[in-house]
Amino acid sequence: MTARPESGASAGGLIIFLNGTSSSGKSSIARALLGVLGETYFHMSVDAFHAMRSGPALPPDELAAMLERTWRGFHRAVAGMAAAGNDLVVDHLFSEPWRLHDCLSLFDPSNVVLVGVHCSLPELERRERARGDRPAGLAARQFDRVHAHGVYDLECDTERAGAQDCARRIKEFLPRRRFPTAFEQMTARPASQPAGAPEPARNDIQAGA
Repeated sequence: MTARPESGASAGGLIIFLNGTSSSGKSSIARALLGVLGETYFHMSVDAFHAMRSGPALPPDELAAMLERTWRGFHRAVAGMAAAGNDLVVDHLFSEPWRLHDCLSLFDPSNVVLVGVHCSLPELERRERARGDRPAGLAARQFDRVHAHGVYDLECDTERAGAQDCARRIKEFLPRRRFPTAFEQMTARPASQPAGAPEPARNDIQAGA
């Protein structure tokens, strides 16, 4: 891959997209990034969008439809903020293929830095029990899905580095990021699989929690 000249960059804002299972450390990295980047960034978290919701409990079919509307709205809010020129740190997860495909259709792929946030399943389960605010087994259900697309610009192992180390590593990567980006590669490859089908296995590197 080759570095793209600065003149080829989009006028839109940069999206640092943290993708990992529940309890993998995305939010901790996002908070650390805001402290080390030295520029104005917005942290956009899908959990914050869910927290905006009010109203009565919904039956399962209505809840599922409402959650999908929330995720789709979140993607479009991210796209709109970036299109207006805002730089973003996004905390989300591709636990279903349609979410990735929706983001691929909405974001400027040259302006997305896709960061994989990894952690072993035993450690995820330990963190899940310790925090006590997630359904039991949530991370296990997401584990094989979240990284199935297999392409990243940078990856983190949150058992081997803390949030500050990860944030610094991401910051150091930004001025030397390579093209085509992970989003550009995925946008360009043939649509050989329908939405919802399993996708190729992930690769690994390391970084923080």
